[in-house]
Amino acid sequence: MRASFLGCPVDLLTMAETVDLARGAMHSRSRLQHVALNVAKFVNMRSDPVLAADVANSDIVGLDGMGIVWGARALGLPATSRVAGVDLLAELLAVCAHEGFKPYFLGATPGVLQQAMQSARERYPSLVFAGWHDGYFNREQEKDVVRDIQSSGADCLFIGMPTPRKERFLAAHRDDLGVPFIMGVGGTFDILAGAVRRAPVQFQKLGLEWLYRIYQEPGRMWWRYVKTNTLFAGVLAQALMRQALRHPLGAPGAVPRGPSRIGG
Repeated sequence: MRASFLGCPVDLLTMAETVDLARGAMHSRSRLQHVALNVAKFVNMRSDPVLAADVANSDIVGLDGMGIVWGARALGLPATSRVAGVDLLAELLAVCAHEGFKPYFLGATPGVLQQAMQSARERYPSLVFAGWHDGYFNREQEKDVVRDIQSSGADCLFIGMPTPRKERFLAAHRDDLGVPFIMGVGGTFDILAGAVRRAPVQFQKLGLEWLYRIYQEPGRMWWRYVKTNTLFAGVLAQALMRQALRHPLGAPGAVPRGPSRIGG
């Protein structure tokens, strides 16, 4: 079910529904692009037209961040569950191992990429990679990377490059890659490789993964999350106020308020 969240398209899908769509695309060899939407991406796309276009042109815009889920519920959207990108990658690698689909990993440093692939093979022994390439290539090497993906016969492509580089790569090449399912995975290769620890489950449930990232990398992450979470809270508060003015509490059409905690 596609809906609009503060002007951004979102797909209100469960994990199982998302996995089924990806599996169907790989079986039929029809292209399906997934983007995981969290608070940071939502805020950045408001000032980055390339990122905004990538989200708008994606076939699935999944609710990756709990802040997005809570915000959607607060505005009356039936957002039943979060589909975290790191969990979706794990589910899809299990599908690949079980059904013989071959993934292509693109991104991260060479060392992290190799460790992530090794970890995936240990977790799913029957998994076979179509190919891989680190994310440290220049514009002159980009054509070679595209050709390698094209010739690999990959059934799915997971891209672990930062925004907006990933979006610019896909805007230029997505129609030529020949890969059925395409998904950006952010820093998930680092988690899979063990280079970055994922927040404990309780932090995930409370929507505080961003706080755990600050704890791990304070110098790099604190300003990013303070800035994006504050801006998101402001945008959401304005929307809730407009909604309250249109539908005063107790009036017909009034929408119940949901949780107001904000996080990546």
